[in-house]
Formats: sequence, C-alpha cells, structure tokens
Amino acid sequence: MQQGGAPAGGGERPSLEARITAAKADVARRLRYVRHHHPEGPFTLAGLAERAGVSKRTLSQAESADGSNLTLETLLKVSDSLGIPRAAYFLDEQVFRQVNKELAGDGPESGDPAARVDLLSRMLNDILDSATRARCALRDLPTDGRAHGS
Repeated sequence: MQQGGAPAGGGERPSLEARITAAKADVARRLRYVRHHHPEGPFTLAGLAERAGVSKRTLSQAESADGSNLTLETLLKVSDSLGIPRAAYFLDEQVFRQVNKELAGDGPESGDPAARVDLLSRMLNDILDSATRARCALRDLPTDGRAHGS
C-alpha cells in the first residue's frame, strides 16, 4: 500500500477499516524497530515508557499484533523522547527510512569528524573575513562631523 492508502497496483481503494488496520500494524512495527535499534537503545518497554512519560501498557498494546488506537499525544511523546522531530516517522515509510539513516549516522549531518571540523573552520574563517571587510568598509565611509561610537 502506498502513502495515503492507495493500492500500489492502482485498483480499488481498500476500506477505511483495512487502512486503519494497516496503519496500526505499521505503527507497531516501527515502534518495535526504533525501540530495538535506536542508537541509545535497545530499550525495554518499561524503559521507553518511562523515558516518554507514557504507560508501559500503552506501548505494549501499540506493539501488539492488533495495535491500539494511540493518541497523537502518545506518538509525539515517544518520538520526542527518542529525538525524532518528525511524528510522521510512525506513519510514512519514506520518513521512517530517512530518520533511521540519520539515527544510524548516515544522514546529511554525518560524516568524517575531521571533515566536519574542516567545514566548520572554513565557515568561521568566512565569517571573520566578512566581518573584516565590513569593518574596513565602515571605516572608509565619509563622516559628517558627528562623533561615532560615543
């Protein structure tokens, strides 16, 4: 099934009940995955529940085969507690894959630490160069006789 509940083959759209069941199964699978594969984990149900400020029973039901009707509040608490800024992580396969790559260190912010330090150093040098040019340009401005900086 594609995002939005449309079947991949372009046939008849599944019933709302079938889409809800599929979404619950996706949330359960993704919740189990992140609990076991998070860089700071693996987390027990009790550990993640405490970290997120939700009940262990709620998370257990969410991970069950039938799933449960999680509130948006619960999903946001769990995602926030794990440092996942996109709640769509639990609902959208593309976001799920992208966030997992980022958590594993394969995202845009990852890379060789030395290369990241070099990039930061170049950025800081560019800022300093721009500040020096701005200071020179301000110094060369004509004055109208008024005192500056007093």
